[in-house]
Amino acid sequence: MNLDRLHPALIAILGIGVLSVMDALIKAIGAELPLFEMIFLRFVFGVATAMAVWVITRPALPNREAIKINLFRGCLVTLTVSTFFYALRTLPLAEAIAFSFLSPLFLALFGALILGERIGRHTLGGLAIGFLGMVVMVGGQGFSGVNLHLPGAAAAIASAVTYAFSLVLLRQRAQQDALITIVLFQNIVPGTIIAVPAVMTWVPPSMGDLGLTALIGVMGVCGHLLMGAAFRRAEASRLAIAEYSALLYATVLGFVFFKEIPGLATLAGTALIVIGTLLAMRERGNPDVPPVDPAP
Repeated sequence: MNLDRLHPALIAILGIGVLSVMDALIKAIGAELPLFEMIFLRFVFGVATAMAVWVITRPALPNREAIKINLFRGCLVTLTVSTFFYALRTLPLAEAIAFSFLSPLFLALFGALILGERIGRHTLGGLAIGFLGMVVMVGGQGFSGVNLHLPGAAAAIASAVTYAFSLVLLRQRAQQDALITIVLFQNIVPGTIIAVPAVMTWVPPSMGDLGLTALIGVMGVCGHLLMGAAFRRAEASRLAIAEYSALLYATVLGFVFFKEIPGLATLAGTALIVIGTLLAMRERGNPDVPPVDPAP
């Protein structure tokens, strides 16, 4: 598939789909392994996958500036993953998803503040409609805030903030660094940081757990390569609306694997999210032309 022919928002939605399946697998094995061990294994297999792609494609070596920023971004990814995994474990799925969808708003804000992006009326309108769709869908699933687990809620909000910040840095570096180099740093740094607490809480994983975490690692690399391709070609604020597609994926995955029948609120929210996405895709910004991939 030639990704250059696809709209950047569609590439982002495809990447989010891969990452949504990955999240479902994480949820499935969440009770089987300690938190830090699961995160560590996810990044170990991610490093192996990214390194294999890096060796095959042989991109140019990163310069000092690229190393510094990607190391910092790797620390952000560590915070994002750790807080999000904790939120998944301690909150009902609907509530964890609800808090995670604050990230498109932070993404548009950081894109304007850090990258100087202009938030046009189509993008702003699309974000508003998409956010309304999220509220309708989550409200229909019974999100009430009663007996809310406050540490889990705080972790979910922190995850949304750090995730948005890391995507803005992705937009910045994707125009200068090879995508596989960015993704390799995105796996090496968190894996290194998480190694110590993972060893301290280690329990022998079963072969099934190893197989699932290997699949999670591979899907993480694939999903983030797609996200990098999207953010290389379009402004962060224009792609913020694509984040709401994860709720659509969650609905489909719930129906296919858990026989959860979507209700009227889910269908109405889905329609609003689709409308918001289409509206945001009409925004005219910088030309969606990918720069030459850094390579020898």
